[in-house]
Amino acid sequence: MKFDFKMLLVGAVIIVVLAVVFLRGDQLVQLSETIQQGSLIPLMAAALTQLCKYFSQSFGYSFCFEAVGERMDPRTTLPLVFGTFFTNTVAPSLNLAGMSLVVDDARRRGIEPGKASSAALLMQITIDGAFMLLMIVGLAITVPAAHMSPLWFIPAVVVVFLVAAMVAIMFLGHKNPRLLLKVLHPIERLVNRVLGLIKRPPMEPWAKRVIDMFSDAAGLILRNPKPAIKAYGCSLFASLCELACFSLVGVSFGVKAGGVLLCGYIIATLFAMVSLTPQGVGFSEAAVVVAFTAFGQTAAAGTAIGLVYRGIVFWLPFLIGAILITRTKTFRREKDLPGIEE
Repeated sequence: MKFDFKMLLVGAVIIVVLAVVFLRGDQLVQLSETIQQGSLIPLMAAALTQLCKYFSQSFGYSFCFEAVGERMDPRTTLPLVFGTFFTNTVAPSLNLAGMSLVVDDARRRGIEPGKASSAALLMQITIDGAFMLLMIVGLAITVPAAHMSPLWFIPAVVVVFLVAAMVAIMFLGHKNPRLLLKVLHPIERLVNRVLGLIKRPPMEPWAKRVIDMFSDAAGLILRNPKPAIKAYGCSLFASLCELACFSLVGVSFGVKAGGVLLCGYIIATLFAMVSLTPQGVGFSEAAVVVAFTAFGQTAAAGTAIGLVYRGIVFWLPFLIGAILITRTKTFRREKDLPGIEE
């Protein structure tokens, strides 16, 4: 019987989905019970606006590939949007696992890994950068009216640092590659030292290769910035869709104060981004409760809204991602790919 690698991967996805449902099944039951307490029409609208976010991101990916001189249409990138969410959920790695899926899919379509990596990094920059803009504006508006400890906003500093670091890696490699090489070489040596301690072979030299890769891509983006700007616009619209989703969930449970909903969304997203748990499960919901009580809202309202919102933004893309990830080139056998034979 011939070995079918694709079926093996599909089987692995099914096992992962069942494992997550088994581990978080209690949350699904609680989610179902909580939804019945809210108004149905705003909740349906919330789910639709959240889906709009993912469609917008598929256009964003398309523009990011256009920025590095390649073409991938939104119908092709939509499975990647959900697939990266699924991958980042089952393998938390600061979004690196999801980026690897994008790079591998693009490579199998004949796109150079360097360009694919740069497009994936550019997309992550636009996603985090768009949220950072909403975060700064939102916190400037809402913080004066809240009674929250400044320690709660440490994650906001982390997000700003991450965005700055990603931009620096890409464009410093173009403007001053020698300086970036001095920064990355110690990291390269540290990684190999750690690998030696755990009896693993050292990695091949990667610092200069990464710099050359991002330097070339940054040059392409600077010569043709319009696609990158369009990608940022798509990511900003996606963040606004997610804000609308959170607000509609709030309206469903009787909370209509704009400042409260804006701050709640920012806090929920921040803790989802920097939490050690997959997609911030557990921490994000608790943070929403704290944010709501800081504005004088009841803990019960914060708990219900946090649980239902996280149910939409976690379970919806996770389950769709488990299906659509099998549509990516990574899940196709080599003989199915153009120009590749077994």
